[in-house]
Amino acid sequence: MTSTIVFDPMIPLLLLGAVGVIALAAIVLAVLRGLQGWALRALAMLVVLAALSGPSFQQEDRAPLSDIVIMLEDTSASQRLADRADQSTTAADAMAATIAARANTELRRVTVPDGTGDAGTQMMTALSQALAEEPRARIAGIVAVSDGRIHDADLPVDLPAPMHLLMTGKTTDWDRRLSVQNAPAFAIIGEPVTLTLRIDDLGAAPDQGGLAQLDISVDGEEAQSFRVPIGQDLDLPVTLPHGGRNVIRFSLPEAEGELTDRNNSALIQMNGVRDRLRVLLVSGEPHPGGRTWRNLLKSDSSVDLVHFTILRPPEKQDGVPVDELSLIAFPTRELFMEKIEDFDLIIFDRYKRRGILPSLYLENVANYVRQGGAVLVAAGPDFAGADSIFRSPLGAVLPATPSARVIEEPYLPIVSDLGERHPVTTNLPGRGDWGRWLRQIDVTDPQGNVVMTGQDERPLLILNRVEEGRVALMASDHAWLWNRGYEGGGPQLELLRRLAHWMMKEPELEEEALTATAEGQTMRIIRRTLGETVPPVTVTGPDGATVEIPLTETAPGVFEGVYEGPEIGLYRLENGDQVSVIGLGPAAPREFIDTIASDETMAPILAALRGGVSRIEDGLPRIRDVRLGRPAAGRGWIGLTPRDAYATRDVRQTPILPGWLVLLLSAALIIAAWLREGRRS
Repeated sequence: MTSTIVFDPMIPLLLLGAVGVIALAAIVLAVLRGLQGWALRALAMLVVLAALSGPSFQQEDRAPLSDIVIMLEDTSASQRLADRADQSTTAADAMAATIAARANTELRRVTVPDGTGDAGTQMMTALSQALAEEPRARIAGIVAVSDGRIHDADLPVDLPAPMHLLMTGKTTDWDRRLSVQNAPAFAIIGEPVTLTLRIDDLGAAPDQGGLAQLDISVDGEEAQSFRVPIGQDLDLPVTLPHGGRNVIRFSLPEAEGELTDRNNSALIQMNGVRDRLRVLLVSGEPHPGGRTWRNLLKSDSSVDLVHFTILRPPEKQDGVPVDELSLIAFPTRELFMEKIEDFDLIIFDRYKRRGILPSLYLENVANYVRQGGAVLVAAGPDFAGADSIFRSPLGAVLPATPSARVIEEPYLPIVSDLGERHPVTTNLPGRGDWGRWLRQIDVTDPQGNVVMTGQDERPLLILNRVEEGRVALMASDHAWLWNRGYEGGGPQLELLRRLAHWMMKEPELEEEALTATAEGQTMRIIRRTLGETVPPVTVTGPDGATVEIPLTETAPGVFEGVYEGPEIGLYRLENGDQVSVIGLGPAAPREFIDTIASDETMAPILAALRGGVSRIEDGLPRIRDVRLGRPAAGRGWIGLTPRDAYATRDVRQTPILPGWLVLLLSAALIIAAWLREGRRS
């Protein structure tokens, strides 16, 4: 039971002050006039002012409330290194028993697990949520059992009591870390890009000569090893071997005594892109399609075009001097013998043998294909004649044989059943509204994939692989009708773009491919094939364990599956002869970037209310009571601030100056003053 005097003014304080000023002025006037009853008048006025202030005698029946101590137990991944988990459990249980033994004290134990994704240790977030559930006036202290490596220290939290850190780990701990800086998402194929690597020894690292072994592997292939310095930035030039995703893994062997090897590797995923597509267009006699081919290629800023065309065949004898027909000789030998490897794609548009390009040049083009080059032939009537380039050394790599028949009838190009599954022709825009073509060259014995057909289902577009290279044959020279909008036109530009990218071996246009995309720990597996079915995909995880994932057809030639990776790292996918790799999350999660226990991150938080840090390996600190604002930690001890909180169960108020008493006192004092002044006069 506690008692106190409280005031509840009957009138606003401003008005009460004004009444007091008037009363004071009246007393001063009475003194100046020499009235003998001024003191009695002053007492009467004080009684009235006191009554207006509403004084009451208040009695409260209070029940004391216990103090609350919040204990944060860090169970994140870095706390599972070495013996930190045992340290944490032992220290938390011992401290909990000590706090529970204190009078009038309750303990709240809060577990802080790994954050969502790669968010790290979200200790201040957990503390904020715990404080929101408890009355701040009862919080006597906060104790965190952790290695000090938290990742939300910048979260503003208003602490109601001192916070202390019981730090796990040992002063002899050390760890080796590999980090990669300035790794771009894209790089140009064939051009080196510089990555900056760094190897650091953290903590009490032993002297190992200042060098470490660095292993580098690309797309899961066998790694190459190098000896590199420790503690220095290392500039490493990397050249991507192919287009699409390139997965580069840098790793260090686990050193004896280090805390973990989870930060000994770095996984870089870079997309290889081509700078420019270098195309050699070889045209025969002029025709409407020749200008269309040239305009289409020149309209793309990413294409470097060299156009070799024959405007005056040798058999034409019109008497015009040669020096009036050209200013310089066309460098045919340089193009077809010396510089041919510089081109990504060679297009023969209605070209026929005229003796201008010797057989040796065409033989060199055939070898260029076999060694990885690409040739596209747009066949006209000459392809069916005796001067056809099929009857040259180039014919050995062409995917079909002309039958010498030229079909001069309108027909609608149709995507074949196989073409519905091939990425070059699947889902071409405007299906059903394409215009007809008017000429087709009849070919037989197609080699490879017939993806489009024409008159009477004869092969129209044939794609084939020749050793390391690729060849495409379009058995018509009327594709330009689509570009001119004849009978509604058609997707000539899109078809040409896909053809060029397929011949450049771009991954998204491969008819047999195994790819995967990752979102968090979820992997979406995509298998493209010309077959009707595919077997399950075998997924090999970072720990070497394998699992088979069945695939479901989602579109013609496209099969998909979803796999939830159990851990972060490099995964290898195998399906038939197709192999792919993909990384889930960072190779070194946030929890393993800094593994040496330290109070550096938490120091500003602890200093806010003068909390302290105690290493568990040095023994647990004692607990003392301290006043809020005083130093809350010292050598071998930490402090809690008793809050003396209570709950009020009953309140009673008794007026000190009831109305009748005020009236009686004020009247008596005024009458006494009047009588004293009257007797004096």
